[in-house]
Amino acid sequence: MASKKNTEFDPKNPRLTAGEYARVAWNVARMCKRGIAGENVYQGDLEKKVDRIIDRARERAEKNAKQDKRK
Repeated sequence: MASKKNTEFDPKNPRLTAGEYARVAWNVARMCKRGIAGENVYQGDLEKKVDRIIDRARERAEKNAKQDKRK
């Protein structure tokens, strides 16, 4: 039985575009590579990049949700 897609806005898990998925995957791969180098390697810069990508997606989803309510 096929189920409906969930189109409701979820602030914790916004929908990402293909480009955003690619950037997140690239940064996670870089984090993994740094993790292999050692436990004391700084990864905060990459974590911030991923957080910014997700924050932008969240803002875009909120904006789209507001526009949909107006119609």
